Amino acid sequence: MKRIARALLWMLLMASCLSASDKTERQLVRHDDPEYPAIAAQMSLHGTVKLRVWIAADGSVRRVEYIGGHPLLAESAVKAVKTWKYEPAKAETNQVVELHF
Repeated sequence: MKRIARALLWMLLMASCLSASDKTERQLVRHDDPEYPAIAAQMSLHGTVKLRVWIAADGSVRRVEYIGGHPLLAESAVKAVKTWKYEPAKAETNQVVELHF
């Protein structure tokens, strides 16, 4: 009996892992491109900014966290992403986005 219970528990754990990895990123409904900072233009600065975005169930951006990229580009990227709108979902999600300047 214990063997069957362990086997069932193991199958449930594996199924939950598979379903969690199946999650797709939420699709953008509306987005504004970030402004290219004047100082970055003067320096001919280009690069990618990586952000973690927490998206509320209604699709609005609840929180943005700077992960990496040039700090001169980060403020503009965060400001733009805060105005983005995603498709609604059953629960809050988060994902990593990259903005290229």
